[in-house]
Amino acid sequence: MTTAGVRRDRDARHCHARAYDDRVTTSSPRPVVLRNGTGIEDPLRVVLGLLKAPGRFDVSDPSRPASFGEADLRLANRGGARISAAQITAILERRLPIERALRDIPPGSSLSAEVNSVPWLPLRQLFGAFADIRGGGVSKMTKALYPKRPALIPMLDSMVQTYLRDDDPGTQAPFAERALGLVRGYQALA
Repeated sequence: MTTAGVRRDRDARHCHARAYDDRVTTSSPRPVVLRNGTGIEDPLRVVLGLLKAPGRFDVSDPSRPASFGEADLRLANRGGARISAAQITAILERRLPIERALRDIPPGSSLSAEVNSVPWLPLRQLFGAFADIRGGGVSKMTKALYPKRPALIPMLDSMVQTYLRDDDPGTQAPFAERALGLVRGYQALA
């Protein structure tokens, strides 16, 4: 970049920076049809409406911190978890141990609290309830659980797991132990 803000390289003709304002929000050239057949005539306007909406895009129910159900898994999917219908069924079959562990973890629990006040045993039990689900993993689990305990359970997607590779006990470790190792590594960074 030069001092005038213009790129002086071979890709300069492809780079056009624009400031966001209402002049840029034109209609989409054609409608989008979703998998279920629903058509959205102006998808760009829908997306921009979400971005302009006040508050956070989070529809979890904070009044039910110890409950866990299909709505929580659907919310995780809206956040990119990609939990399949078969995985949702398998997870919901484990709903009782999941909710039991959530009841044992105070809603205000945080990784930034003193080490001795982090409820590691109930967290291990919570993570253990997600073990051995075909196609499930730490990323999907933490995306589903994050809204229930956001200060305690980070979203450990593949990028974060790669960053925490030195703290990862590896896939040969039991599922709950691996997840706890990654959470402890994340805690050390905070």
